[in-house]
Amino acid sequence: MTRGPASDIAPEAEPLGFDAHDHGHCVKTALTAAEVHCSENGLRFTPVRRAALEILLGEHRAMGAYDLLDRLHAAGFGAQPPVAYRALDFLVANGFAHKIERLNAFIACAHPGASHAPAFLICRNCDAVAETHSAGASGGTLGQAAKATGFQIERTVIEALGLCPGCAEKADA
Repeated sequence: MTRGPASDIAPEAEPLGFDAHDHGHCVKTALTAAEVHCSENGLRFTPVRRAALEILLGEHRAMGAYDLLDRLHAAGFGAQPPVAYRALDFLVANGFAHKIERLNAFIACAHPGASHAPAFLICRNCDAVAETHSAGASGGTLGQAAKATGFQIERTVIEALGLCPGCAEKADA
């Protein structure tokens, strides 16, 4: 039996992104996790980095760098692209945000502070994104194949394209 990339999704994973939840709580939790991580690791959680994370958390969707730049500029920060890209680089490097390759956009991490290998469920109709866990480089079919060949995985990006529950419901109607 051939198993595809879906076999690399951890069965206990609960996706976040399509269901209603306490949005205020998730924003507060993520900001607190970022502050604690930066404090414990001697990192500077500058006002622009914090604002970028707050914007991503507030949107709860993937945003392009230029959309983020516009929002940062409106909040009183610089209007040059490096302002957004430097903040995004920091957030991604420290696990507070992820880049969604298919959309060339960024989304706040749904599990900040947790060591995990995310997988993204992307709606092809409305571009909504849900984050879940994958087995990552150490487990699942991909990890087994890499181990068998002696390949050392440094980074994986799993993105599944389909329809979110809202768009699937509209398509069935």
